[in-house]
Amino acid sequence: MTVPDSAQRPQLASDVARLTRRRIFDGTYPAGKYIRLEGLAAELGISVTPVREALFGLQTEGLLTQQPRRGFLVLPVTRRDIDDVAGVQAHIGGQLAARAAGEITDSQLAELERIQQQLEVAYAQGDHEAAVRYNHEFHRGINRVAESPKLAQLMSQITRYALESVYPTVEGWPEQSTHDHRRVLAALKERDAELACAAMAEHLCAASKPLIEHLARLGVLG
Repeated sequence: MTVPDSAQRPQLASDVARLTRRRIFDGTYPAGKYIRLEGLAAELGISVTPVREALFGLQTEGLLTQQPRRGFLVLPVTRRDIDDVAGVQAHIGGQLAARAAGEITDSQLAELERIQQQLEVAYAQGDHEAAVRYNHEFHRGINRVAESPKLAQLMSQITRYALESVYPTVEGWPEQSTHDHRRVLAALKERDAELACAAMAEHLCAASKPLIEHLARLGVLG
């Protein structure tokens, strides 16, 4: 991780959270390991404040739990956790895509296509952080078009548990994601709500199996 020059930059805590999350899901921080604020802050050369903020954020995601005088304990991730999140995402995401199909303008569709092109370039270049960012922008763009703020808010909340940062490293997922996103775009272009709902729901639901297999190979799953 490249630590920003100034510890006052607001994205610093998110950088620490992203690093810690990645270490959890690549097996560097296995379930049962304790992470200490002072130790991680010293490693990164920053104050404990952004580290504390990051670790408390990961606690709300269910990845860590705080233990008095011992630090933050890494919790196991289970197959059921991943399936549950994917199922909820598929339902809500499908509804949002269906509604977006009835609202989307040509300019909004063009913007989604531009983001998708950037996502595919990031996949091709192996730029995982850019891929995560553009994938998030793609889905967020559709959710905003849907004009259903409560559903979009629910989707935003569940996405915190969706392990977005891991997917670019999952074997075969960039190709699957590209295929699925193009199906969604085609449905939106046709303004076909039923097809958009099905394409998005299938895309989000299908994500759990390769992710589970990937994490199982790394010995991360509890």
